[in-house]
Amino acid sequence: MDGKQDKQKNMLKLAPFTLQHLMQSEWDYKFTRKQAGYPAPWLNELGKVFPYVGRIDNVYGDRNLVCSCPPVSDFFNYEEGVDNEK
Repeated sequence: MDGKQDKQKNMLKLAPFTLQHLMQSEWDYKFTRKQAGYPAPWLNELGKVFPYVGRIDNVYGDRNLVCSCPPVSDFFNYEEGVDNEK
């Protein structure tokens, strides 16, 4: 590689790569599956955990995270200092 990447189909814009994405029979990119799945050499030594999903709404999803967890007050009462689940 000469260090130049396609402006739309490059590893940085498409990251993270899910295991399902890496295992597709079609691979229409100028970089290898190994480069996409293991972009840093130390990942080969320590092991790799693949994400379940790729990017959501590109940069918007990265910057505006949504938590669907219940509020902490459902589990803990600050005034009384008591765990609500007991």
